[in-house]
Amino acid sequence: MSVNCTEEPPAGSNISAELVAALRERGETVATAESLTAGLVCAALTDVPGSSVVVRGGLIVYATDLKASLAGVDADLLAEHGAVHPEVAAQLAEGARLRCGATWGIGLTGVAGPDPQDGVPPGTVHIGLAHADREPTVVTLRCEGDRHAVRAASRDSALAMLAGHVMT
Repeated sequence: MSVNCTEEPPAGSNISAELVAALRERGETVATAESLTAGLVCAALTDVPGSSVVVRGGLIVYATDLKASLAGVDADLLAEHGAVHPEVAAQLAEGARLRCGATWGIGLTGVAGPDPQDGVPPGTVHIGLAHADREPTVVTLRCEGDRHAVRAASRDSALAMLAGHVMT
C-alpha cells in the first residue's frame, strides 16, 4: 500500500493518548524499531502519563548494521536491497515485537533527506506493523517537505497505522 503524506496528518500527541488508552483497555503492549524517526514514535507514546503500562520499549537502529544485530533484520536482505525497503520495515516491526516482548511492533525506515540514500529519493518511508496473530503489514509513504516534515509525518502515520488496528 502506498500513501501520499502531503496532507496534514493527525497530531501525534492526541492520537498517542488515545492509543495508550486503547492498548491499556485491551491489555496489549507495543514496541518500536525506528531508523529515520530515531525514537520519535516511542517518544510520542511515552509522553502520555501512564504509558509505561503499554510501551515495552524501542530500538533506535539508525545504522544499517544495527538493523540486523539489534532488530533481527536479515543481513542478506539489507545487503541485497539496502536499508530502505518494505520488507526491512516488516522485519523491524517483527523484531521490535519479539525482542521487547510486545503485542504489537512498529518498524520505520526511510529517507528523510535532503539527499537520496542508495538511490532511494528523500521522502520515501516504509512503516511496518507486526502482531503475533497475523503477518506484518507495510505502508509506503511518499512525503514532501524538509527533513523535519518527513520525520514528523512518518511518526504521525505510524501512530495512525497502529490506531487503525487497535481502535476499531
